[in-house]
Amino acid sequence: MQISVAEIEETSRCALVAHGAGDWQAAEVARAVARAEETGNVICGLYYLESYCVQLTSGRVNGTAEPKITRPRPGVVRADARLGFAQPAFSRALPEAVSAARENGIASLAVCHSHTCTSVGFFTERIAAEGLIGLGMTNASAIVAGPGGKRPVLGTNPFAVTIPGDGRPALHADFSTSAVALGRITMAKAAGEPIPEGWAVDAEGRPTTDPGAALSGALVPAAGHKGWALGLMVEAFAAGLTGSVNSLDVKGLKAPEGPPHDLGQFYVLIDPGAHDPAFAARIARVAEAIADEPEVRIPGVPRRHLDPVEVPDALWAKTQSLAALNP
Repeated sequence: MQISVAEIEETSRCALVAHGAGDWQAAEVARAVARAEETGNVICGLYYLESYCVQLTSGRVNGTAEPKITRPRPGVVRADARLGFAQPAFSRALPEAVSAARENGIASLAVCHSHTCTSVGFFTERIAAEGLIGLGMTNASAIVAGPGGKRPVLGTNPFAVTIPGDGRPALHADFSTSAVALGRITMAKAAGEPIPEGWAVDAEGRPTTDPGAALSGALVPAAGHKGWALGLMVEAFAAGLTGSVNSLDVKGLKAPEGPPHDLGQFYVLIDPGAHDPAFAARIARVAEAIADEPEVRIPGVPRRHLDPVEVPDALWAKTQSLAALNP
């Protein structure tokens, strides 16, 4: 079905409110869901909405939590999500973090004790809209084993960066430090399809193309030891600097029951003009060279903007049923 981005956002908001989220908190999460669908990031869009609703009901996420924003040092902003959604906590903290970055040239924003934020790039994109470079990272439930190993230790631990350009990002990259996002595995299992070799290992550490065996085993890092090292770095920032939990201590993100996620996200906001007024020119120099290669592109340039969005019939029916509880 062809559904407008505005309808996706409003229906998602209604579904979240129907299951216990506050009005403004639901609006912030629905905005992220709609943006994911608009950019073709289906794993972080409506695919996640049912889980949000189920966990609102079970208490894994506090849908009415009021974030606490503090600025312990001039360039440090902290947002305690209080076991609520990440999106409202980030939105409440963003103006303070932007102000800190402009005053100091660089600032950090730690979102602490939150539900999964799904797409980190959604947040770095908002930082870039303020004319700042945004770097972001988060951890997740342990599903990634180290090279040669079989025990899951890290989450998919995504990392994102958005560099502002002239009216649109000059670069936007948002990727898991695992070989693939976990949602790609669960979607393949639901569809009864195999996965490519090189994505995962089974419980004995053997490469597998069976998504069920992969979910019982572990994903592998992207680019071997390089992705493993990057995933460990993300863990240190997202868990260590936010005071939130390690990937090892998070139950499956979509499990209906269990303790709150209690995850952290860590962002760095950089004012490029404070470091070098010629920053934009140097980025443009690289972009011009890449433009001479027809098959090569800068990540995220241009970005897809789908409206309306092609939504599977069953998924939209489920979305409407979730929202139908809301008068």
